[in-house]
Amino acid sequence: MPKDSPKPPIDPVRWQPPPVDPLPDLPRADLTVVPLPGDGPEDVVVDAAGAIWTGLADGRIVRIPPGGDPVVVATIQGRPLGLHAAHDGRILVCTSPGGLLSLDPATGALETLVAEVDDRRLMFCSNVTELPDGTIYFTESTSAFDYANFKGAVMEARPRGSLFHRDAHGTVLTAVAGLYFANGVTPTADGSALVFAETMGRRLSKYWLTGERAGSVTRLREHLPGHPDNLSTGADGRIWCAMVSPLNAAAEWLAPRWPVLRKLLWKLPDNLQPQIKPEVWAVAFDPDSGDVVAGIRTQHPQFGMVTGVVEADGRLWMGSIGFPAVAHCALP
Repeated sequence: MPKDSPKPPIDPVRWQPPPVDPLPDLPRADLTVVPLPGDGPEDVVVDAAGAIWTGLADGRIVRIPPGGDPVVVATIQGRPLGLHAAHDGRILVCTSPGGLLSLDPATGALETLVAEVDDRRLMFCSNVTELPDGTIYFTESTSAFDYANFKGAVMEARPRGSLFHRDAHGTVLTAVAGLYFANGVTPTADGSALVFAETMGRRLSKYWLTGERAGSVTRLREHLPGHPDNLSTGADGRIWCAMVSPLNAAAEWLAPRWPVLRKLLWKLPDNLQPQIKPEVWAVAFDPDSGDVVAGIRTQHPQFGMVTGVVEADGRLWMGSIGFPAVAHCALP
């Protein structure tokens, strides 16, 4: 958002944040930081050739070949967020504003797959995954703000997020509505369900695709002590979750109190608002029980605010909205 662009108004409500259930202590990790030619590589995914893909704040889409240097493949309008390596080799790209795009990795050609939902512009396309039959599921964090004003959605505390379904013919339907900042989405290894994250709701849930529960939602892990972001499915079926930040005490205190306080706070410069503490934090959950089965938590002077995570060739790769780099470590 340009510095001279006025902020859109917010319409906050009193909201009681979820309680907190601690997670097990997680080990530190030795990071390898990979500098990029731009800021904020929000998500990281791996393609069939083992290359890492990410998107930068200025719209550039970057490919990092195994053992090679980052290469800019394309530049899009809008802020690239969640990515997915589709079965046919395309890279699916969520943008805000802009919608859901597909990228031909060989030519850099772009195609818009979804620009509108329910006869309105798609504001904050956040993350995406594709099933073997070509069905695409994607999230919208909020229908009221774009990425440049994501803190407005947090301060409003309204459940304006959704999970959407796009079939192979291009028809888009709402799968789940009323979500508190919908974010990452990834399938379970057996294909029975999708796991999706609500960043503000601080929980992971399962949207069932098969069986008697098909079309319903059950909770996988609630009351997280931090904010979940993008998700990915590990080789053993575990669900990796990027934890962008621990709780902010000021934001938690404000949420259930007078909405006018948040309206006033929203008008202040960004540096006077609650800030994200940069940590390196990623957690893997069992897809059935929700138990923690692996993870890392540490600090690094050149990396933090983890927003994307993926396994690749025995390494755990991470993206960030706060640094001009991605990072990786030995797979926990």
